[in-house]
Amino acid sequence: MSTPLLSVVMPVYNGAAYLGRAIESILCQTYGYYEFIIINDGSTDESAAIIQEYDDSRIRYYEHSNRGLAATLNRGIEMAKGKYLARQDQDDISYPQRFEKQIAFLETHPEYGMVGSWAEIWIQDKKTRRTHKHPSDNLTLKFDLLFNNPFVHSSMMLRKTVFDEIGLYADDKSRQLPEDYELWSRIARKFKVANIPEMLLVYREVRGSISRNGIDPLLDRAVGISGENLAWLLGATATEHEVTALAALMNGRYHLLSTKPNLQQLSHLVMRAAETLSDVHLQPTEALRKRALMRLRLLKNHYLSYKYRRLSIVTTALSNIVRKLTGWGTVA
Repeated sequence: MSTPLLSVVMPVYNGAAYLGRAIESILCQTYGYYEFIIINDGSTDESAAIIQEYDDSRIRYYEHSNRGLAATLNRGIEMAKGKYLARQDQDDISYPQRFEKQIAFLETHPEYGMVGSWAEIWIQDKKTRRTHKHPSDNLTLKFDLLFNNPFVHSSMMLRKTVFDEIGLYADDKSRQLPEDYELWSRIARKFKVANIPEMLLVYREVRGSISRNGIDPLLDRAVGISGENLAWLLGATATEHEVTALAALMNGRYHLLSTKPNLQQLSHLVMRAAETLSDVHLQPTEALRKRALMRLRLLKNHYLSYKYRRLSIVTTALSNIVRKLTGWGTVA
C-alpha cells in the first residue's frame, strides 16, 4: 500500500463487547484510502482474537503490554503515515460518510488543525434521545474550551503536522484523564478548530468507563486545565485564585473552592475572556456575547447551588450539635 492520505488509530483494551462493530464501522467508510492502526494495549479478554478475524490489507495490528490510553495513542501517532489522523474508540461507531466529510473539510480549510463532529449517545446497545451537539465554529469552540471540552474524542480528525508543533498526548499522569481536553487546549492556541454539525458518530456509554461515570479525579483535573486555559488567555488581568475559582465554579467542583467566590468578579472575567478572544481574532464581540451570557447563567446557577450546599452543611452541623447536646442523636 502506498502512502495513504489518512491514518486511523484505534487503541483497544478489553473491548471485546463492542469491538467488532467499531472495526466494521471503519472498514465500511465511503472514503477507503487509509491505513487502520489497531493497537492492543495488553487486553486480557477476547479482543485480540476478534481483531485477527478481520482480513483487510488496510489493517496494521500491533500488541504491547498495558501502557494506558495516552501512551498507546502516542505510539499510533508516531507510526501513522497519513497526512490526516482520525481517532476511533473501541466501543463507538463511525457513520459511513464521516471520513469523507472530515477530509473534505480539512482539504478546503488549511488553517484548521482539527475537526470533530456531532454524535448520538447510546447506552450500551440502546439508542437514546440524547446527543452531543457541540458548537461548530472556531471562535465559539475556543471560548468553550476555556471552561470544558466541546469535542467528542472519538469523532476527531487532525492534521498530522499539528503534533510536530504542539507535541503528543501528555505523558504526565497528572494531566491524563482528560488527556483529550488537555491536547485540544494546546492545539486551539495555535490553530483554528471546528466540528461538523452532523451526526457522524455513535458515542456509546458503557459501564465501568471512568470518564462516563463522572468519577471525581477526572473532573478535578479538567478544572485544572480550564484554569490554565483562562490564565493563558487573560494573563496578568486575572489572578491565579480568580481563574481557579471560575474554573471550579463553572464545572460545579465546589470542594476546590478555598474561599467564597465573588460572583460579580467572576462574571466580569467571563465577559473579559469573550472580549479578549474577539480582539485576538479580529471578530466582533457580539459574536461571543450570546455564548458568554449563556455561561453567565450557568455560573449563577452553580453559585446558587454552592451557596445552598454551604447553608445545608452549616445547618446540618448546627442541628447535630443541638441533637448531641440534647441527646436526640445526629442528622445523617
